[in-house]
Amino acid sequence: MHAPAPNNEPSEPRKSGWARRLAAVFFVSILIFGVLWYTVFTAVTAALVAAGLTGVVVVGSSASDAFETILDMLAEMIFGILAAIAAVVAAIFSIFN
Repeated sequence: MHAPAPNNEPSEPRKSGWARRLAAVFFVSILIFGVLWYTVFTAVTAALVAAGLTGVVVVGSSASDAFETILDMLAEMIFGILAAIAAVVAAIFSIFN
């Protein structure tokens, strides 16, 4: 008897975590809120605009694969920048240890 042939078909692509995308959208939303509040809007108006943008981004990422890919790239950039900042701070603290 022969062994079954290996399945050479690509498996379903692994979906990245929704928590990572949500955290990236949260950081962008906080940034937009801060910029709007600092420039022209009151805190309530800036919060409403930032929350609306967050809702649009989350719904858009679940509806469109291209939008989800863009959001994943944005999450990678944001967390890469935060990792670089953390590495610099850790290096500074390790000098004075």
